[in-house]
Amino acid sequence: MKILLVAANRITEPYPVYPLGLDHVAGHLEDEHELRVVDLCAQEDNDTLIAGLAEFQPELVGISVRNVDNQDFSDSKDFIPDLCEVVRCVRQHSAAQVVLGGSGFTIFPEALIEATGADWGLVGEGERLGSVLHAMKRGEKIAGLDGVVMPGETARMPEPWQGKPRRTKPGRYISLAPYLPHGGMFNLQTQRGCPFNCSYCTYPRIEGHRLRAIEAKQVATWAMALQEAGAKYLFLADAVFNVDEEHGLAVAEAMHEAGLRLPWGAFFAPLRPKPDTYARLAAAGCTHVEFGTDALADVTMKSYGKRFSYEDVLAAHKAAKAAGLHVAHYLVLGGPGETEASMEQALARAEHLDGAVLIYFCGVRVYPHTRLFDQALAEGLIDAGDNLIKPWFFRAPGMEPDAVMSRVAEAAAGRPNWVLGSGGPQAARLIKRLHSRGRVGPLWELLAR
Repeated sequence: MKILLVAANRITEPYPVYPLGLDHVAGHLEDEHELRVVDLCAQEDNDTLIAGLAEFQPELVGISVRNVDNQDFSDSKDFIPDLCEVVRCVRQHSAAQVVLGGSGFTIFPEALIEATGADWGLVGEGERLGSVLHAMKRGEKIAGLDGVVMPGETARMPEPWQGKPRRTKPGRYISLAPYLPHGGMFNLQTQRGCPFNCSYCTYPRIEGHRLRAIEAKQVATWAMALQEAGAKYLFLADAVFNVDEEHGLAVAEAMHEAGLRLPWGAFFAPLRPKPDTYARLAAAGCTHVEFGTDALADVTMKSYGKRFSYEDVLAAHKAAKAAGLHVAHYLVLGGPGETEASMEQALARAEHLDGAVLIYFCGVRVYPHTRLFDQALAEGLIDAGDNLIKPWFFRAPGMEPDAVMSRVAEAAAGRPNWVLGSGGPQAARLIKRLHSRGRVGPLWELLAR
């Protein structure tokens, strides 16, 4: 079958994100199907898509939906109108079936099929598309197959996909050109699934709760291929890289032994580490640690369902700093369980996270199929019929966003390492300028100097 895969994400600030999920889907399909990929990142119009449809004449167009909005409480941007325009463009220039997939679709499948008019969609991991295509080839009905969502249906989440992940050769289908001038950052996964149960998180729905490790040598092979293709920095895009500490160390050391010279970082939980963990990661090339700390006050840690304590946060922070790593903490104020007292406790405790970049957000974006959704429903804050495709943030009573961020701004005065939200257009312009001068990586570490 002739299949055109489309990465619908166009967001390039603070930097473009390589379509990793679509790469894995292409890797799984390329041996049996004729493929083309159109990556809309950094493209303001649909001319490339139109040309691809005309030249290739696909039988099926799969559109990957990464996010439906930017999850920014202060400057919300809705990506759905652009997605609808992409689908309309395909309809106008092709008779192919239109299929939606990706993490954003998995969270909002029914609403996105209705909004776009797609023929059907696939929730969960996209590699499942291969078995659906086999069924189509045999002339079977695909309604009811694992992960398939038809118009008007309620999605049924399948069990996590059990196959062996594959990737394509860098540059074969997806050009690296849009990413190389912007820090040269590329991504890869070392495992799927998340065993944590944070109240707000969608990862368990997208990838399942059970952790499925990818062989360390396989990850090293992917990393080396990206290095040889010109990548300048790698981000290991697991839900939580250190959820299995030994696997994380095995991956880091396998990449180092294979000859990886690129700096790299990952998203970590601030769990109490073994004594030498961060030193070993640093020795293997890790340079950046991004902690999903979220809460520093006891009451909000409990509300979010965190598996760590403030003492664990301090232990992880100190170990990473002692290893010479750049450290950032993502923190949320004003969310479920927050009070003025807990906010002041969190701000006071943040004083002890020395030498790190602290990135503050206000309130928590609520998604369907999470414990936080159930909590908001039980408290009468949302209706059972709300699909929440339009961003809605859970904020504790009395925790008005302007007042919360004003208090953070007051505490942050004179400290450039305390950042409010995404940093806004000014931060995006600074990052773009530094990347144009040859700096690589995310660059938030410059704020901690």
